[in-house]
Amino acid sequence: MKKTIVLMALGLVLSVGSMAQGKLPAKTYNSGFSIAHDTYNAISVASDGNVYYVLSSQSIDTGGIMYSFNPKTGKVKLVGDLTEACGEKGLKTISQGKSHVKFVESKGKLYFGTHVGYYSMVDGMEKMGIPPAGYKEYPGGHFLSYDLKTAKFEDLGLAPRKEGILTMSMDTARGMMYAITWPTGYFITCDVKSKIVREIEPVSGEGEDGRGAAFRTLCRAIAIDPTTGNAYMTNSEGAILKYTPGASRLVRIDEDMKKDYFGLYDPSSPGHMGYNWRQIVWSPVAKAFFGVHGNSGYLFKFDPKDERITVLDRITSQPSKETGMFDQFSYGYLGFIFGPDNKTLHYLTGGPVIVNGKRVKGKDKTAMGEAKGLEDLHLVTYNVMTHHYVDNGAIFYSNGDRPLYVNSIAVGKDGTIYTLARITENGHTRTDLVSIASPLKK
Repeated sequence: MKKTIVLMALGLVLSVGSMAQGKLPAKTYNSGFSIAHDTYNAISVASDGNVYYVLSSQSIDTGGIMYSFNPKTGKVKLVGDLTEACGEKGLKTISQGKSHVKFVESKGKLYFGTHVGYYSMVDGMEKMGIPPAGYKEYPGGHFLSYDLKTAKFEDLGLAPRKEGILTMSMDTARGMMYAITWPTGYFITCDVKSKIVREIEPVSGEGEDGRGAAFRTLCRAIAIDPTTGNAYMTNSEGAILKYTPGASRLVRIDEDMKKDYFGLYDPSSPGHMGYNWRQIVWSPVAKAFFGVHGNSGYLFKFDPKDERITVLDRITSQPSKETGMFDQFSYGYLGFIFGPDNKTLHYLTGGPVIVNGKRVKGKDKTAMGEAKGLEDLHLVTYNVMTHHYVDNGAIFYSNGDRPLYVNSIAVGKDGTIYTLARITENGHTRTDLVSIASPLKK
């Protein structure tokens, strides 16, 4: 029998799927950055136990800001301004508005990349920002490191062609950072020791800089095999591309992502991820990657030994399963990570809002990565060894508001889940840190 949640303030009756476990309370924090906009990926828990995150900016001259949160004290600390960390403060170039990637820790340092946050809208799509009079072009994204002990940033290199760093991962054993740039989508490498940045080749046509038939949505996750150092990524046609350390080009493997279960897509059409995987993570327990196809919400296993994909289960929220519809966020969700046991996936995904027994519908089409309409945020957990799926319920703030535009996740050593979401207080909306107590402890 379905549970019914009555929101007295709104006068709405919302029906939640029978397998969902009710509501999960979320705690909000104020980092003090009032113009913070939607953040993608840029949050991680480091070995010191602190949560490091970047709040993004759409301002031409105010860069994204990096913070840390100490779970023991409950205090937020300002770490640094990304534009200043890149040595560009006061240069009147378009700012380093965001980081679009997770932090990777190695030898006491956090490694990451920067991205542009100031855009120009062309035909309903976000394009590289055109600088107004008095400002210079965006100089390109930087590879950065942050020393956890000295609290110092180091600039490791600049992305070529004045493009931002959209996607990044790191082979920590070999000290190599791999990235995909935006908007064109060049695959580039950065040697941490020598600080040499190499451009390899485009991953998918003209990428998100393409017009018409030349447009291709770019991959948001690079999978690094820790045993070989091989890097894997996808394109919107469904090809899986491999880079072998030291190589001069990408190689297409025999396997692909073009599965009937994932749906049918026109790779030249904007507003969806096509056949790209949305997020993919490594399990040292299973010694394999586990990923999710964003639009369909299907979980799959990718074994790098035989380079084969096994489709496992649809891990959307239970209400999404029951409606049989895709979720409202047009690209799918990046909040997908293993918990401390490296066996239990934690997935922050959408769920339909049901008003008076009917699903609230959004717009049919979009040319951007955006939510097409209002949706709930659910926490799904899935044990990849036992295949045990649980929709732990929809997440709400103490005032009854929903976390919106969630595409990031980190899990603390105690199982606490952290993300970055829109928060509205006193009539003003910003993006900021949110925590959810682990439901697995109950």
